[in-house]
Amino acid sequence: MAMYESEHTRFMREWLEKHPEQVEEQKKGRALWWDKPQDVSAQAKLRESAVPVKPYYYDTNH
Repeated sequence: MAMYESEHTRFMREWLEKHPEQVEEQKKGRALWWDKPQDVSAQAKLRESAVPVKPYYYDTNH
């Protein structure tokens, strides 16, 4: 059974083969926007301080 490959995926794979310098640019962009160090204690504090949301936000009787 053949695996499906979209036109976009094929285009990107071929383009990156022709422009290998862009792989490094991709990594830089990812590090800039996504790969951030995580502060576990700060995340725990945020979770603990969260206020529970009412089941129906606009219900003023509860």
